[in-house]
Amino acid sequence: MKILAMVLAGGNGTRLHPLTAEQAKPALPLAAGYRIIDFVLSNLVNSGISPIYVLLQYKPQSLIEHIRAAWAPWSGGGEPAIAVVLPETSDASAGFSGTADAVYQNLRLIERHKPDLVAVFAADHVYRMDVRQMARFHQERGAEVSVAAARVPITKASAFGIMATGPAGELREFLEKPERPGPIPGDPNCAYASMGNYLFNPRVLAELLEECNRNGDTDFGHHIMPLLPRRRRVWAYDFAGNKVPGVQPYEERGYWRDIGTVDAYKAAQNDVLGPLPCFSLVNAEWPIRGNAYRVRRRIAPPPATASAGVRRIAVSAQAN
Repeated sequence: MKILAMVLAGGNGTRLHPLTAEQAKPALPLAAGYRIIDFVLSNLVNSGISPIYVLLQYKPQSLIEHIRAAWAPWSGGGEPAIAVVLPETSDASAGFSGTADAVYQNLRLIERHKPDLVAVFAADHVYRMDVRQMARFHQERGAEVSVAAARVPITKASAFGIMATGPAGELREFLEKPERPGPIPGDPNCAYASMGNYLFNPRVLAELLEECNRNGDTDFGHHIMPLLPRRRRVWAYDFAGNKVPGVQPYEERGYWRDIGTVDAYKAAQNDVLGPLPCFSLVNAEWPIRGNAYRVRRRIAPPPATASAGVRRIAVSAQAN
């Protein structure tokens, strides 16, 4: 199954100011030399997803430099190609106007590669995930759209896009940051929060984005997802069932954090520290890759000219 990934890394992170005054939120350091974007890229790389397009807009230079330095050394051996994509215009105010618009402006990439599925993933979350397991879930249910769902305390659920589901996981309602979020059936203390990670059948995604553009809508969470339960076969994928190797018994099961505020940023930094962290940055079987991983493993950059049969990761700034 061929999966093309689009990583949404263009938001300006206003709730994280002043930390994001000079760089995009996914470029913020977390701990041990990692950047927030390294987590989604590691999950995609470890899952064998290719190609990966990182859609940038707000203050992109530090992210471009980080991806070039941290991700270019991985080549060959089935590693995916990673490309940075910028809006066509240099005027940020005239670039991507929302998450859905960013993907809409790059539909040509989907048409070029003709994948079986398109993964649209957020760039500002800390977690481990085998994306192939979600893809199997999507195929087995004959879904047109699947949304990764994390269990969050009902008391904090109003900060997220919340999903109401049927007994088998079919999506019945999607509410963006509701004042009174509904609980998971059978679990009154938790709600299903959208992780901002979606799988789409390519034709369905193109149709939704074309309609969205005609209506002047620009965002997945606010505009596209609330309409889907009445019109498409949409399923919530319970992230709690995703299993990756190498996770230690002392780590929090199904760890996922949305780095949306300064408090959430500080909390995630604390979660990865100490001898028994909630989320360990050290996992040889499902590594968080990036500069820190390369230094720890003492992986040297490849020679200037790759040998025959070895494919270099392409890290480039592309215009549409």
